Amino acid sequence: MANPFSLEGKVALVTGANTGIGQGIAVALANAGADIAAAGRSEPTETKALVEATGRRFLSIKADFGSTEPVQRVIDETVAAFGKIDILVNNAGIIRRADSIEFTEADWDAVMDTNLKVVFFLTQAFARQALKQGPVNGVAGKVINIASLLSFQGGIRVPSYTASKSGLAGLTKILANEWAAKGINVNAIAPGYFDTNNTEALRNDADRNASILARIPAGRWGQPGDLGGAAVFLASPAADYVQGITLPVDGGWLAR
Repeated sequence: MANPFSLEGKVALVTGANTGIGQGIAVALANAGADIAAAGRSEPTETKALVEATGRRFLSIKADFGSTEPVQRVIDETVAAFGKIDILVNNAGIIRRADSIEFTEADWDAVMDTNLKVVFFLTQAFARQALKQGPVNGVAGKVINIASLLSFQGGIRVPSYTASKSGLAGLTKILANEWAAKGINVNAIAPGYFDTNNTEALRNDADRNASILARIPAGRWGQPGDLGGAAVFLASPAADYVQGITLPVDGGWLAR
């Protein structure tokens, strides 16, 4: 039997892959056999080196996902370089922190546009391309959305982030409902508290850092590589019958 976790011959587009979670996922997919297109605002120099060290091809695409401007372009550039696209990882996202009583419209719109609106339209463009390519062994494409623990919980001082990530879990379900029969899998991963740029303020706050660690059964912050297995699973034939889930990778946070 062929390895059900192999991504040999697949092409994956990962947004926001220059550091952190996106980088960890891109490298894991490459290790499983996929060629990688990385789209984001910053040049993913380190990610490029790590992916190419696996023997896989790498494409960097400059894109600011604060608007829908780059949506079709990143799909087209990926296909032009590799001939097709099989996997989309919607990782690019931003966060704004302030008490809800003081939260601004500008911060609300920036987060909702990046984390939810643009994700929908990029996924739509990916699905159109996947359906145009047609299914292979019944599968036309795989979508992995990067959700959050705040897809399940409320959090504090991040109202637009919580709304966007709760919405992303719902979007994952509706797209799975509509596209499963067409051969497109849509699922999500909900990272717990990970050591990334987005959580730097929390880790630098001694009290918050201590309270967060006390709640995590694993006793540590997650590292980007901790998400690799979940991403490879959802992108691989092993998950062909998995649809519409949001999989927590959280060191046991939600079980506490």
